[in-house]
Amino acid sequence: MNKGYIRLMQKVYVISLFFILLSCSDSNINWSSYGNDIQNQRFSEIDEINISNVDQLKLIWLKRTGINSTFQSTPITDDGVMYVSLPFNHIIAIDILSGDELWRYKHTKKENWPMCCGPANKGLAIHKNSLFMGTIDSRLIAINKFNGEKIWDVDIVDSIVKSESLKQLGEHNNLKHDFISGGTGVGINMAPVIYKDKVIIGITGVGYGLHVDEDKDAPLGSVIGIEGLFGRPGFLAAFDINNGSKQWHFNTIPDEGWEGKMLNTTKDGISLQRNIAKEKQTISKYPQAAKFGGGSAWTTPAIDEKNNLLYFGTGNPSPQMNGESRPGDNLYTVSLVALNALTGERKWHFQQVPHDLWGYDVASPPLIFEKIIQGKKTKVVGQASKTGWFYIHDAETGNLIQKSEPFVPQKNLFKNPTEDGIEIYPGLLGGSNWSPVSYSRINKLAIISGIHAPIKYKLHKKNDVNDLEYTSSEAIQDLQYGILSAIDIETGQKRWEYKTNQPLIGGSLSTKGNLTFFGEGNGSFNAIDSLTGKKLWSYKFEAGVNAPPISFKYKGKQYIAVVAGGNKVMGFPQGDYIALFALDKN
Repeated sequence: MNKGYIRLMQKVYVISLFFILLSCSDSNINWSSYGNDIQNQRFSEIDEINISNVDQLKLIWLKRTGINSTFQSTPITDDGVMYVSLPFNHIIAIDILSGDELWRYKHTKKENWPMCCGPANKGLAIHKNSLFMGTIDSRLIAINKFNGEKIWDVDIVDSIVKSESLKQLGEHNNLKHDFISGGTGVGINMAPVIYKDKVIIGITGVGYGLHVDEDKDAPLGSVIGIEGLFGRPGFLAAFDINNGSKQWHFNTIPDEGWEGKMLNTTKDGISLQRNIAKEKQTISKYPQAAKFGGGSAWTTPAIDEKNNLLYFGTGNPSPQMNGESRPGDNLYTVSLVALNALTGERKWHFQQVPHDLWGYDVASPPLIFEKIIQGKKTKVVGQASKTGWFYIHDAETGNLIQKSEPFVPQKNLFKNPTEDGIEIYPGLLGGSNWSPVSYSRINKLAIISGIHAPIKYKLHKKNDVNDLEYTSSEAIQDLQYGILSAIDIETGQKRWEYKTNQPLIGGSLSTKGNLTFFGEGNGSFNAIDSLTGKKLWSYKFEAGVNAPPISFKYKGKQYIAVVAGGNKVMGFPQGDYIALFALDKN
């Protein structure tokens, strides 16, 4: 046989084998982390479902979990199985093709451990054969992904906080409300992230606000700020994936110097109207304030693998909305913080609001992407703030590169409370709350779930009824709505916006098919054109869609999945749905 022919056939074989392997490797694309990748971009490279055919998207199966409650989870997928953390920290494994339940882990909460922030959990992490979850009773748990059996279980907070309950304090002072909640719970709400054999997670509930409502089943009415020493510092920590042993620990309140530089403006120059002289005079009166400093870690960090840097946001200082007992900047609360992901050492921080009095947590997860600066690609980290701006920082130094135009209306930002009450927006819901941003990589757009929820900010003096002075943030319910905004990451300008009748809580997904998917509190699950903001498709659930959707490919087919369980605090109807969509049922 001709040698040239043999060589030709060998080349044909090698090329054919290459394309077969390429096809096989592309047949399954999992959503394997909270943000899809650990940069938190929530962008899917799959484009089978796109703007030309999304109107043909069909429901493949609808699973009911049996737990009707606030549902915020991001599902993850692996080898034909979907794993979802349910409210109260149960876990369900579902066969992707059939929708059948494969197993269920049932969590048993520690007795007498108060929930800080409701039963919701934002999701799981997966590594090899294990799933990892943080719990409402401050535990980190590893689960066998094949059968749901527990591998290990560690407490990451030693004990319940031993301070006087804000609830008791409010009741003692005869606050005129029928239902009072809030106070002293500490738990975990974020989905963990895995990095180099470490599970990284943080605690919430240490910002200590008192919630008061006219009806215990109604949407959040008011938040009260009361002077005092409540709670503890928050933290972010890393644990060994094999046994749960702690590898590093970062307190969101420094051991020394939490007073900072006593700034009377934000870093970008906006007046905070602080009485700096008074704060300096009262520092000696509250020498222990930092030990009760707050600074919850609400949402999953983003990680830069090349530089081993981790980015996460911190919550408000404690007590919430009252600064009398915590003079100073209250570092590192309301900040974007960069840590060495291997050691937990702080590299830099950017405090968005020193001495926060409005509840402006850095709640929405940061994301990492590239931006052209002076003709050069530069790695940056972005964050959609509660104050209503999308901040972009140099990923290595933390320097503020760009602040977008506001993605929600703003009025009386950083104003002090008055006895008559002053209208402020964004209020303590944000701006953008915990909802994750998705990054439309093909359009260079940050897609932000925004909230317009004005508040009346009031100062309540001591009088015959109340024997303490306090501040209140009172929701103005009839003025609320939502805005999905697309921010051009090169210019900082808003490219388009899509308005909804209710505030947007839950987050979005962007895809290579030029689509953005997001849900609403009224049960609508939507697909819009990422370039223009035009709605192209919608499906209606009986519960609010207040969790971020995902996209993945299994056996060569693209799927979209989302949970629908509403949000009690926002007054959105609760449910227990997990749904899967594709272009057809075949």
